[in-house]
Order: sequence, then C-alpha cells, then structure tokens
Amino acid sequence: TPIMETPLNVQVISKQVLKDQQVITLADSLKNVSGVSMVARKDSFDNTAQLITLRGFASETYFRDGFRLQQGSSSRNMSNIESVEVLKGPAAILYGLVEPGGMVNVITKQPMATPYYALNQQFGSFSDYRTTVDATGPLSKDDSLLYRLNMSYQNKNSFREFVSTEDFFIAPVLKWNISSRTQATAEFEYNRQNLGVDNGMRPFLNGQLINVSHKINYGEYSPASLETFYGGFNWSHEFNDDWKLKHRVSINQSNTHFPASVFPFMASDTTVSRLLDGSNNQNNTYSTNIDLTGHFNTFGLSHTLLLGGDYYRLNSSNANLNLVDATLTPITQDIDIYHPVHTWGFGQSPETLFTLSQQTDQYGLYIQDQIKLPYDVHVMGGIRYQNIHQKNYSAYSDIVHNLGVVDTFDAQSDDAVTPRVGILWHPQNWLSLYANYLESFGANTGRVYVSDTQTKPVPATSAKQYEGGIKTEFYDGRLRANLAYFDLTKTNIATTDPSRPFQGFVIAAGAVQSRGYELDVTGEILPGWNAIATYSYTDAKIVKSFETDASGGSLGKVGSRYWGVPRNTASLWNTYEFQQGDLQGLKFGGGVTLHDGKTGCCDTPALNIPGYATLDLMTAYSRKVGKSKVTLQLNVNNLLDKNYYTSAYTNQSLNRAALDFGTPRSFMGSIGIQF
Repeated sequence: TPIMETPLNVQVISKQVLKDQQVITLADSLKNVSGVSMVARKDSFDNTAQLITLRGFASETYFRDGFRLQQGSSSRNMSNIESVEVLKGPAAILYGLVEPGGMVNVITKQPMATPYYALNQQFGSFSDYRTTVDATGPLSKDDSLLYRLNMSYQNKNSFREFVSTEDFFIAPVLKWNISSRTQATAEFEYNRQNLGVDNGMRPFLNGQLINVSHKINYGEYSPASLETFYGGFNWSHEFNDDWKLKHRVSINQSNTHFPASVFPFMASDTTVSRLLDGSNNQNNTYSTNIDLTGHFNTFGLSHTLLLGGDYYRLNSSNANLNLVDATLTPITQDIDIYHPVHTWGFGQSPETLFTLSQQTDQYGLYIQDQIKLPYDVHVMGGIRYQNIHQKNYSAYSDIVHNLGVVDTFDAQSDDAVTPRVGILWHPQNWLSLYANYLESFGANTGRVYVSDTQTKPVPATSAKQYEGGIKTEFYDGRLRANLAYFDLTKTNIATTDPSRPFQGFVIAAGAVQSRGYELDVTGEILPGWNAIATYSYTDAKIVKSFETDASGGSLGKVGSRYWGVPRNTASLWNTYEFQQGDLQGLKFGGGVTLHDGKTGCCDTPALNIPGYATLDLMTAYSRKVGKSKVTLQLNVNNLLDKNYYTSAYTNQSLNRAALDFGTPRSFMGSIGIQF
C-alpha cells in the first residue's frame, strides 16, 4: 500500500542514506527517524546489548523482512541490508508480540537477474578495518535461478580500554522463479563475533558520578563470543492478478558465551570492588506464517483484504555465573578509583549460581480490510486473536540469604483480541490526513520476587494508542513529510528489581503514558540535493507505580518522568552531489544530531543525563573506470569531540552506575569498486 494511503506513520531509511553515512550497526541508522533512540540494557552485566526505544518504550525485538528476530537488535550486521523501515505505534495486529512504541524492520538484499559485484574496504579510528563483498546474478540461462551472496569481516578496537570486536558474517540467498506467478526463496545467515566486553561502570558517590576519563575501564579484558544462525524459506503464488498466497518459515538461533568477565559492581571513596562472573545465553526463534491477500470490489468500493495466521516459538535460557566461596559469598578484588592498576588476580573460574529458561508459544489469527471510499477516503480495520502460552523454569543459589539452590517452575496462558482502526483522507495528490486507534497485547519476561522461596511470573502487557497526522508528498514523491501526534499508554511494564539487581528479578512498574508529536521530512529537494530532517517531543511519565517490599524497588513516583526517554530529539542530514561538469561524481554532506537530557534508571531521585549534540561530515568521489565504478569516501563523526553518554543505570546502595558512552571524534574512510 502506498505510504500516502496508509493511515499509519511509516518511515524508510534508504540504501543510499546507509551508504552515505557508512552505517555499520542498526543503531547507527535509526538516528534518521524521529522519536527513536538507543539505551543500554539496564539489567545486564555488560553494556554491549542495547535496546531500541520508540515513542518512549524500549525493545530488543526487530524484524527481518517482516519476521520476528528476538535479541541483539543493535548489533545486527548491516552488510546485507537494503533498507530499514520503522512503523510507529502498536503493530501487534499483524506482528504479534511488539512493543507499543513501534517496530523496526530490516529489508535484506535479494537476488537480481542483472549481474552485479561490489567490493568495499573500510578503515577507521581505533584500528577499525572492515571488508564487505556483494555478488548477485543468474545461475541459469533463462534467469529462473538467481543467487546473492553478502560477506563481511570486521576487526576493531575501541576508545574504551580492553574493548574489541572481531566480526565475520556470510549470507547466501537462492531464488527460484518457478513460473511467472510462483517463486521460492531459501536464505541463510551466519554471524560470529568475538568481543572484549564492557559494562561501563562508573563510581556513583553521594549522588554524583566521579570525574574520570571516558576511556577508563574498571574491569579487565573480558572475552565473549556471539554466534547467530538464521535459516529461512518462503514461497508465494499468484492465483491471478488479484489474489496471492504467501508462506514463510524461519529459524534464528543466537548463542552468547561470557566465560569469565571481571565485573566492577561496587565502589567506595577510594576503590572499586570487582567480581569474576560470566553467563551463557541462548535465544532461539522458530516462526511460520501464511498470508492470503486479495483485491476485489463491492458496491463500487475497492477492497484490499488480508487473511493470515502465524506461530512463533521463542526459547530463551540464561545461566549466570559467579566466583564464590564455600558459603556462597562472592569473592571480590579491589582496584583504585583514580589510578587503577589492572591485574587478573582471581585464579579460579566462576560457577553457575542462577539459571532461567523460558518458552513462549504464540498463536495468532488476523484479518484486515483496507477500503477505498468515494472522495479519496481510505478506511482500514482489522482484528487479531492472539494466544500466548509461557513456561518458566528457574534455579538459583541465593547469595544474599545463603539459602542454597531454590527451584521454581510455572506456566501461564493469556489471550486477547486486539483491534486496529484507521482512516485517511487523500484530498490532493500531495496531501493526506489520517487518524488511527490501535491496541497491543504481549507477554512479559522475567520473574517477580515474592519471598525467599517463592516467585511469580509478570502479568501480560497491554497498550492503547490514539494518533492523528498529516502527510505531504512533492516532486512526484521524491520529497515526503509526516507530522503526527500520539497518545500511548502501556500497562504492566517489567523492569529490573533495583533491590535485587543481580538475581534476575523484575517488577511491574504499573503504567506509563507517552504523549508527543513527531516530524519527519525526507527526500530530494533539488537534483543532487537530498535531506533528512526530524524532530520529536515525547512526554513519557509514570501514571501508575508498583511498590515492592519495604526495601524499596519502586520504579518512581506517579507523575515522574519515565527513565531513558529524552523530551526533545532532532536531527538534520544533507548531501549534495554534482550532477554534471568537471565536478560530476563529487558529493559532500553533513548533519547534526541533538538529544535533550533524560533520567537514568532506577534510583529515586534519578540521575539526570545531560543532553548532547554531535556533528558529522562526509565527502565522496565516484568515477567510472572502464566498466567499473570506483568510489572514495571519508566520514567524520562527532567532529567537535563531544563527551557524552546516552543512558545510565544507577544503584546508590552500591555506589555504582552503568553508563553507555558515546563515541568520541572518529574517522571512517572507504574504497569501493562496483562492476
């Protein structure tokens, strides 16, 4: 459905923008969309995992060609990505378990009948080297069998001590055009990352962060590995010009291994105490769905009907490890705050103290109809029935109360019917007015602490959204703008229990309301001049708070700001490429990203995170050499070398904060050849 006829806020980050900005991670691409930001996972012992925040609500889930892939969203390899789509607001009617702020969907590169080959070498600050290969074309003379192969290898260090990444990725795709109306595609991805991880710890004394260099790491080199396998098969058949059937199956397996990480967990006025810990995490997604799409007319009205169903199984397991003595008391080692001397002095391996396994089965059936009425009025309506069955098993050694091993097992089921209704008026080719009402429903993850011998699952979440907006389109669709206002409320939000941050427990915050407006402008202003401009105002606050036991644990007071959400964000990105003359092929551009201040999680009073602004520049030159095209490019990010951090998780009882540091000024150059 054309965006101008869709009563939803949809933004697309094009392949050219990804190339101009030399985007390497999914997080890098999302600064081009209003109301989207990244925060570090607050309950992790390492800050390598991040959350995508849309309209005030965070999620680890992203989608690959419309299929759910749980976990690891910010580290998604981008070498086989064609474009990125962001759908604002609850999308649960079609996609099931989705955070109410919206969803991010990456569109992968698909086989082409025209042969194409590309080789690109990037080199940048902090010893960053990355090589990518892209090849596609036919495997048969009649073009019925097509292939595509994307590969990349990256090796880099960091401005932070003891942090590094080695990343290998390969993604072959095979497409069979069985007939003009029937196609089948098989896909595979393999990604392995060897990491030196970083938990971003900073001493937090008397309500203040100590002033030390951002490069200081109070841990040691802590190796980790992340291995991901993806396999998918999809086929489609067109019965005629109006009716089409599509079926897809996918498997995604992600394994993360932290064998021994030096974790700085507590500070005093002079020292930082460190534990030796580790973890083994596995997240597997098995999914299938089938869609029937049809176009027909009734009483002069045009319909686009969608009937479908899906099934997802999400399996996750987590084992936390610690080095403890015979009484299950953690063994610690101290390091000086201002003059740390790094030594690995534990001499032992950590052992398993806590394991948590979860299996979620989700069944969904949905129907949606888009109707074109007279006077260019478009109405969309649909409902989804969803059933979620969740099983949880946990076993932990209580290192606080020395209770030994406590086992728990439980299962729960929830179901709901969620509607989606939208209306759009398209009075002019360049103008659309729209409004929608949407609901979502989804399972929570984690356990709620009841007593030393009892826990319980978190209740299911639900959300409602009202939205209205204006869309414009100029220059035959080359320049688009979207202005939207939204009012979104989510209930039963799960977040880490601050009173037990190391035991995996969560609390339900109650309800959070997020209101605001967003502006997105993107496209070509003049031949060769392309621009992206975004602005968002998000007022996210707690409207219902959940109190735990007498030791505290409340997320915050009713009426206080929700953590990690800046009120104001904005970005501007411009590029200009000379179209003719001696300078043809020369491109230059730049942009600025601005983030307002926000609050950290989860102390009261909360730590205030200062706002920041970063400036980026780029230049590139492309020239034909025979039948090939050679491109030289240089990007400078954070030109003014701004020191900032994007999120914080504090624990005043331990005098610690976990920060997600912004990257200082960095350079990225590249040499690419296409033929």
